[in-house]
Amino acid sequence: MARLQITQTKSIIGSKQNHRDTLRSLGLKKINDVVVKEDRPEYRGMVHTVRHLVTVEEVD
Repeated sequence: MARLQITQTKSIIGSKQNHRDTLRSLGLKKINDVVVKEDRPEYRGMVHTVRHLVTVEEVD
């Protein structure tokens, strides 16, 4: 199964509370933090919510 490498590229200062909560639940705390998650619909939805704050790459 494919995996997603998610990198936080922007600060959460001034963002909505649900965006902050979504980043925290993904495991991202600071700029340039990187997490690798399974490519599942739940994570795709979370990434879609904060797509302006993160970058996503597919990793094998």
